[in-house]
Amino acid sequence: MELAARLKSFILQSKRVWHVLKKPSGMEFKTVAKVSAIGILIIGAAGFLISDLIKLIHKIFI
Repeated sequence: MELAARLKSFILQSKRVWHVLKKPSGMEFKTVAKVSAIGILIIGAAGFLISDLIKLIHKIFI
């Protein structure tokens, strides 16, 4: 498939998606923002705990 045909297909698919989209309400936006923030905090806390655990193990065995 040539580049022009692939590009045209991509543009048509993008238009189809664009027509289905809707702007989220304020409540939907706040909910998504809260869930995202909680997820980021959980992942950050897990990374911090794993980092501290590795440092502790390193100090014990070396």
